Amino acid sequence: MAVNRVALILGAGPRIGASVAKKFASDGYKVAVASRSGNGTKNIEGVLSLKADFSKPDSVPALFDAVKAEFHAFPNVVVYNAATLTNPPDKDSVLSVPAENVASDLNVNTVSAYVAAQQAIRGWQTLPKETKKTFIYTGNILNVSVLPVPQFLDLGMGKAASAFWIGVADASYTTQGFRQVPRSRAPCVPFLILPFSRFHYADERQADGKSIGGALDGPAHGEFYAQLANHEDVPWHATFVKGKGYAQFK
Repeated sequence: MAVNRVALILGAGPRIGASVAKKFASDGYKVAVASRSGNGTKNIEGVLSLKADFSKPDSVPALFDAVKAEFHAFPNVVVYNAATLTNPPDKDSVLSVPAENVASDLNVNTVSAYVAAQQAIRGWQTLPKETKKTFIYTGNILNVSVLPVPQFLDLGMGKAASAFWIGVADASYTTQGFRQVPRSRAPCVPFLILPFSRFHYADERQADGKSIGGALDGPAHGEFYAQLANHEDVPWHATFVKGKGYAQFK
């Protein structure tokens, strides 16, 4: 019986989201994309468009249910690509960003991603054991580099927080039989065994390891994310370079 491969892209912008959706569709996945402009219909390629507001984490579970209803299976690949930020209203004070904006942006950058991971696990428990299950978060260099750029304040907070729980999730779930992790690095035994599951924080870089900034390449993300979904030997902190794939940087 053929495995029903399904990919859900949360945050479907014109560069990364669109390119990732196109790549997975070309690889034979049934694909759903969720964005603020979603309309509940399929396009000519069969990609399902769903409306989403990632500032409201409690709205995320319905997206997974909609995918299950349409494709008769929960997604085995989940890509979280949504992100936002708020510029400090006082350019001379980075901490002038109102707390309510910080909270709202953290919902988009971290909390909704966390809820999506919870929903991914819920769905993965219904899939065949041998199905490769992958959660990919579109990150950047801000989880390891504190840049003195005021407008990146709450974006960096969200990326750093998300990188931490993604690393913990990957180390915890992967200790149970499908990738060996030294106990000194993953001392906690998870409550659930999910073979063939991976969590990744993906970060495109320049060849020298510097931040790619605004020069992100959509198709390069699509190619690399497809590699991650195939469970190639890449760590949870998945830094990569266009045309090369995974590249480790210190």
